[in-house]
Order: sequence, then structure tokens, then C-alpha cells
Amino acid sequence: MIDEITDIETAALADLQAAATEELRARLKISVDHDQNRLVSMAAVLPPSAIVVNRTIGLGLNAPATRSSVEAVVDAYRNAGITRYFVHVHPKAEPANLKQWLSELDLRQTRGWVKFKRGRDAPPPSKTDLQIRRAVDSDREAFGRTLADAFDLGEAAAPWIGQLINRPGWYNYMSFDGDIAAGTGSMFVKNGVAWMDWAATDPKFRRRGSQSAILVQRISDALDLGCHLLVTATGEEVPGDPQHSYHNIQRKGFEPAYVVRNYAPPKSAGNL
Repeated sequence: MIDEITDIETAALADLQAAATEELRARLKISVDHDQNRLVSMAAVLPPSAIVVNRTIGLGLNAPATRSSVEAVVDAYRNAGITRYFVHVHPKAEPANLKQWLSELDLRQTRGWVKFKRGRDAPPPSKTDLQIRRAVDSDREAFGRTLADAFDLGEAAAPWIGQLINRPGWYNYMSFDGDIAAGTGSMFVKNGVAWMDWAATDPKFRRRGSQSAILVQRISDALDLGCHLLVTATGEEVPGDPQHSYHNIQRKGFEPAYVVRNYAPPKSAGNL
């Protein structure tokens, strides 16, 4: 085990893939190629913006990558007709020329993702006028729709994301203004590690404390479950971005662990 953060993130994405019904798998052209050295996640029907699903984790981390293994990843997306995807490169990924191979295959470095971690300190309080609770079966549609909209996954992905409700290992939360869904957040727990994922807020309800409150609830529940490590991620700081998620994560006791470099095909008019 080289990195617990990568391990839990990989397990969460693999389980999202496993949550898809056969009907959803066929309709969204969902597939995954997962071994001890990397996970290649694909959903070919989703739009180019769906990089939280169409991405590869772990390449070169548990074992050095080879030129042929890198080419196989690129070929898999090309053959599936996926024009936009991320290949994550961990700081400890090997060999040193992995990034060069990706560049030679016409993948460009884009905005990195910062991985955060925290221990078992109690979270600071958070205020909101919204109601926070665990999501239940009757919330599947609203939960999936809110996330699909926030992450630019397309309307067709909403039923798939909704499959996470009441799935073993997943703890899903929502905020409400009365009966209206305002925000979401999920947590995947395995081997004493909690991965905080799928944080989203409907634009109509921003700046009302939804994300802070849902994050605090997840932290508290992870501590109650005995988790020894809590982790999450967001985009790295870039000029012109207010970094609301980044700073909110820090305010809740998380510290940056490292930055994963992301490589993707160049953007074009049909490849956002």
C-alpha cells in the first residue's frame, strides 16, 4: 500500500462503477478496467465535461508504468469514443518519463487536484438555515439530479449517481430548504478511511452554509465510525478562481497532502 488516499479514492470510483445496473451500464456505455496497477473508468455516453467519471487512477504508482501500458489507456478511451478524460499522475508515480509519454501521446497537463487529509480532531461548528440529513430512497432522483447538474455529467447520469443511496459503504447527505433539495455530499468508508466526495450545491442555494454543514456532518459521522484518516480533494488554486471549496475544506481541519497532476486531450469546440 503506497498511498491510502489513492486506495480509498480508487475503491470509491470502482464501487460507483459496480453500482450501475445492467440497464444503466448498457445505456451509458459504462465500463471499467481495474487491476492492481490502475483503474480506467469510462462512461462513453456522458458529455466531454464528465471527467470525474472518465478518468484513470493509479498509473505508475503500485508498479512502474510502461510505454505500452500508457498507450493502452489512451487507446481505451479513443476506442470508446471518449474525447475528454483525465489521467492522474501521482507525485510518486514511476518512471520519471511517464509525463513525457503522456505528452507524446498528445495529452496536455491541465489543472491539478489537491488531495487533503485530516485526523480525528473534532470538526469546528458550522451554521446553516438549511436542514441536513442522510439521503433515503425517496431522495434518489433529487440527489442524482443535483450532482449530475453540478458536475456537468448530463441528465442521463442522474439515475446512476442515485444508485449510491443506501449502497453499502456509502453515506450520502442532503441539505433542504423545506422540501426542496439544496445540496449534497457523500462519504465512502473502507478499512478505516473515509473519502469525502460528491459535494454539490444548487446555485439557487449558495452562500447559505450547505457545503460547510454537510462536510461537518460527514466528518462527525466518520469519527463516530472510528475512521483514522479522512480525505477529500478539489482543484488546485489558480488565478481568478475564488476557491470556495478549497478554503472551506481547510477551515474544517483538512491539510493539503499533495497535488495530483492531470493529463487530458487538448480542448476543442466539441471537447470541453
